[in-house]
Amino acid sequence: MKRLLSAGQRRSIKRDRKAINLQVKLEVLWCFEAGEKLSRIGRTLGLSTSTVATIRDNKDKIRASSQAATPQAATKLMCSCSLVMENMERLLSVWIEDQNQRNVPVSVVLIQKACSLFQELKQAQGGGAESETFGASHGWFARFKEWHGLATPGASGEAAHVDAEAMRRYPALLWRVILEGGYTAQQVFNVDETRLFWRWLPDWKVLSPAEKPAPGLRAARDLLTLLLGGNAAGDFKLKPLLVYPLENPRALRGFSKPNLPMLWRSHKKAWVTMGLFQEWFVYFCPPVERYCAQHGLRHKALLILDSAPGRPANLDDLSDHVRVEYLPKNTTALLQPMTQDVVAAFKACYLRRLFRLLTARAGSAGEQSAVLDFWRDYSILDAVYNISESWEEVSSAVLNGGWRKLWPECLQHDAGSRQVETLSQIRRHVMALAHRVGFSEAVEADVVELLQSQGADLSNEELVGLEQERAAGEEGEDSLAPPPPRQLMARHLAKALAHFDAGLQILRDNDPNLECSLGVCRGVNNAVSCYRELFKESGRK
Repeated sequence: MKRLLSAGQRRSIKRDRKAINLQVKLEVLWCFEAGEKLSRIGRTLGLSTSTVATIRDNKDKIRASSQAATPQAATKLMCSCSLVMENMERLLSVWIEDQNQRNVPVSVVLIQKACSLFQELKQAQGGGAESETFGASHGWFARFKEWHGLATPGASGEAAHVDAEAMRRYPALLWRVILEGGYTAQQVFNVDETRLFWRWLPDWKVLSPAEKPAPGLRAARDLLTLLLGGNAAGDFKLKPLLVYPLENPRALRGFSKPNLPMLWRSHKKAWVTMGLFQEWFVYFCPPVERYCAQHGLRHKALLILDSAPGRPANLDDLSDHVRVEYLPKNTTALLQPMTQDVVAAFKACYLRRLFRLLTARAGSAGEQSAVLDFWRDYSILDAVYNISESWEEVSSAVLNGGWRKLWPECLQHDAGSRQVETLSQIRRHVMALAHRVGFSEAVEADVVELLQSQGADLSNEELVGLEQERAAGEEGEDSLAPPPPRQLMARHLAKALAHFDAGLQILRDNDPNLECSLGVCRGVNNAVSCYRELFKESGRK
């Protein structure tokens, strides 16, 4: 006769549940507060989406447990702080995360940034806040980092400097890896992130102070991040990854994102998070494998990455055909190929295309109203196409020349000299275009300064704007007036067709039976052809 089990015994034979420690739960909350989606957090940390959602819903209890588990941080710093201190700490955390995303060392500059933010916020609030003081003590600094869970590379001051010894030794180590693996210049790749203020206005004298955008020259809403890359031979550019604060900006409604000339992803702060980078890597592998097969190369490729905090450590496990190597810390600025004038050349090409469009719109007269109308009408869709065309304009000589410090043996004849000349020519061309639209006092140094401003730190005004727009982003999207019925139908058709296209692409990329996948694709395309015609008709009306 079967023995009845007690309730305790029945519970003991249930499947084991995965134990999640407090640190993992806090990491989930930090990722969520940084704007990552639940599904991406789960994939990155190896948790189910429902588990991540449960952790999010219990954030108050988890925070309380964190305080109890760490007595030295048991008191939340902002609990007894004024509104000025609370706002300063929130903006400072955004600034630190932005520095970490760009792999920029943070040392004593953090204290200076905190003091600067505090003073500006105090003046803006006025009233009784004017008597407040902020000492920026080491104790405050330690509590702030621990509570917000923020990493600060280079906080000791020494790591902020370039590691000269690692920079000297690594090229020889990489050369050994290349020789042992039998890699050619066509099989070795590098990618780099860069921020782009896609609609930033020159601080030149064609516009009056009242007409210039406020605050500052760069609006936080105009910020996006690009991931650009290619191989050492310079003959294969990777499709750019674009990360924008909104998933569905108004200018892109009705467009199929898989058909854009780049990979479109969204993040509230326009950052390439660990989850987004992992998604990009999965997309990166099949095109590289096809490229190697077309050129009669072995399928194994070598991808060289910097040591930024957002780089996943398990990329090697995601592909049998791509080996990943990381540059030593504090050597990226001087060793990474994409950083050696490649990104600068792209931004110069982008600026030149921007001024070409402005010239076509404003004409040779360069009237102030026409110039201002252009900047107001220039949309993210215009920027997408300009980014794609500007990336195509970057020559193979520039891409190849970027490897001169990391892998000088792969350089082609005269690549370096042509690279410098190209940058100079583009800058002079930008200056000539600027003169035609009324920026008559602009000189080449102004163009150089304008390009350098793209990589500058976020100012205090930009931090405030970025945080305000991040907080209002979802509400603003929800408050938009619904489109007319015809536009609504076109949008739904575009979304449906995009899903069909994405699914068929997965079959083409992964089915070794080419005849089978092509047959399925033909059948599906024939079946939905009536919807494609309907979509085209809706766009003509």
